[in-house]
Amino acid sequence: MKKNILLLTLFIGFTQITFAQQKEKHLKNITQLTFGGDNAEAYFSFDNKNLSFQSNNKAWCLKCDQIFNLNIKKAAKDTTYKPPMISTGFGRTTCSYFLPNNKQILYASTHLSNKDCPAELKVKGKYLWAVYSDFDIFISDLNGKVVKQLTNSKGYDAEATVSPKGDKIVFTSDRSGDLELWTMNIDSTNQTQITFGLGYDGGAFFSPDGNQIVFRASRPKTEEEVKEYKEYLKQGYVAPSNMEIYTCNIDGSNLKQITNLGKANWAPFYTPKGNKIIFSSNHHSQKGYDFQLYTINIDGTGLEKITEESLFNAFPMFSPNGKKLVFSSNRNNHGTRDTNLFIADWVD
Repeated sequence: MKKNILLLTLFIGFTQITFAQQKEKHLKNITQLTFGGDNAEAYFSFDNKNLSFQSNNKAWCLKCDQIFNLNIKKAAKDTTYKPPMISTGFGRTTCSYFLPNNKQILYASTHLSNKDCPAELKVKGKYLWAVYSDFDIFISDLNGKVVKQLTNSKGYDAEATVSPKGDKIVFTSDRSGDLELWTMNIDSTNQTQITFGLGYDGGAFFSPDGNQIVFRASRPKTEEEVKEYKEYLKQGYVAPSNMEIYTCNIDGSNLKQITNLGKANWAPFYTPKGNKIIFSSNHHSQKGYDFQLYTINIDGTGLEKITEESLFNAFPMFSPNGKKLVFSSNRNNHGTRDTNLFIADWVD
């Protein structure tokens, strides 16, 4: 009897795994890379070997997000592997990205203003993102030494990513009074505002050829929405519950809205061929908290669901060689609130 129960359990488990694999047909050989805490915004080095990411893993004695450099091969083989920390260990950090030399990582940090983690910003009954005015963008070597500060303007400067060409950086700043996209040369010169619509523009990435940018944006329209957006921004908040995906040229021209799905559509990234965008969305959800990955053609057609497992899948990024996809998910967290990094072979 016990043997039959065991065989039945194994069969059911195998069937569930097989079913999930069949539904997530674009993802093969899914491998978990981190185990514990919130691990997010993992982005490949230009040589496809490493990932920069942020984590608040309490097992690593972290009080808030810090930046780490993960060796993919080591993490895939060793569940106890702790990647080296690249940030200073002070303040709060976010949004790291490798530079083309694979020897330096940029990230945003509040450590110059205060060595302590900034206070959590909370408003009862609302899910909000904090836009800390102390964030500036820095470059660190792989030993954790800050070698350059890229921004020093008053206000929020963060969410920086690097062009595949290696010549430009795009980032979000509120230095002009609103959260807009800016670009700068890789050496921080020629900092230029490229978006101008009222609302939050952020999470931007370059196309594979480096000629276009994809990003998430909120566009408050009614008088009440505009008032709420401006009031939250004054307090250092953004309400991310209504966002759509946009693209533009690297100078801000040819601005296009790609999605019109409602709710939160965010964390966009171009697919390797540059003809589609992968992003996270809860537009299908009845309750709100169910984020799955989708792809859509750059003309806004051909929406396709990519993930099915768990209630949170976000921050997708393709490896520069186009073979791998890394993303954050709360799958396999055994009932905890942990969000971990996963890597998979991408199948077109």
